[in-house]
Amino acid sequence: MFAAKNFFRAGGIKPKTIQSFTSSTTWTAPTGVTSVDYLVVAGGGGGGRTHAGGGGGGGYRTGTLSVTPGNTYTVTVGGGGPGGSSGDSNGTNGSDSVFSSITSTGGGGGGGGNSTGNNGGSGGGNSGTGNTPSTTPSQGNNGGATNTASGGGGGGFVTIGASSTANVGGAGGTGGTSTISGASASYAGGGGGGSASQATGSSGGSGGGGGGAKDASVTGTNGTVNTGGGGGGGGYTYSGNQRSDGGTGGSGIVIISY
Repeated sequence: MFAAKNFFRAGGIKPKTIQSFTSSTTWTAPTGVTSVDYLVVAGGGGGGRTHAGGGGGGGYRTGTLSVTPGNTYTVTVGGGGPGGSSGDSNGTNGSDSVFSSITSTGGGGGGGGNSTGNNGGSGGGNSGTGNTPSTTPSQGNNGGATNTASGGGGGGFVTIGASSTANVGGAGGTGGTSTISGASASYAGGGGGGSASQATGSSGGSGGGGGGAKDASVTGTNGTVNTGGGGGGGGYTYSGNQRSDGGTGGSGIVIISY
C-alpha cells in the first residue's frame, strides 16, 4: 500500500509528490520524472528472551536516485523480526527493505540469556557479553556491548545502544530523523534492554520498543510499525527463575518524493 500527497515547493512553482509505501509493490516513474529523493528503512530486529538485549533498528538509508520515466521499480517493505520466545533465545533479524537498487538491511536481533546480539542494519543489544555485533556501514549503529548480566539496548542509526549497569537494561539507541514525508519523523531506533531489578523496562529509541522487567509477565514491547524500531528485550526474575519474551521489531517503510 502507498499514499501519495502533493506539496508545493518554495515559491509555489511545481507541486511535490510524496509517496509512502507500507507494503511491497512496484512503482512506475511518471513522465518527466528523472530523479527521486528516497528514505528506505528496513524492519527492526526482535528483542532477545531472558534478561535480554533489545533488537537493533532497521537499516536507514536516504539520498537521491536517478530514474527513467516509464520504467518500473521494485519496492519491498521489510517486516520486523520476532522476539525470542523459547529458552534464552536471541531475537530474529528484521527483513530488508528495497527501492530499486537501494537496499536497507534488517536490524539485528537482540541477544538472549548471556548471548551476543545479531549483526544487522543496527546491531542487536547484548546480554552478559562484551562483544559488539557488526552493523551495516552507513545504515546503523552498534548495540550496547554490556558485559554485566543485563541486556544492553539495541543500536539506532544515530547513536549506539546504551550499555547497562548490573541488572538494569540499557536504553535503545536513537534513530534517524527525516522530513521527506513533509513533517519531521524519527525512524530506526533500538529496542530497550530487559531488566532483572526494575519494575519497568528500559526505554526504546524513536520507534524502538521498551525492555521487559523483573516481573516475568512484563515482556519486551514491540517496535512501532512502519518505523523500523527494534523490539524490547525480555526481562528476568531471579526469584523463581522466570523469563519473559522479547518484543517483535517494527516493520519498515519506503518513502519517495519528486
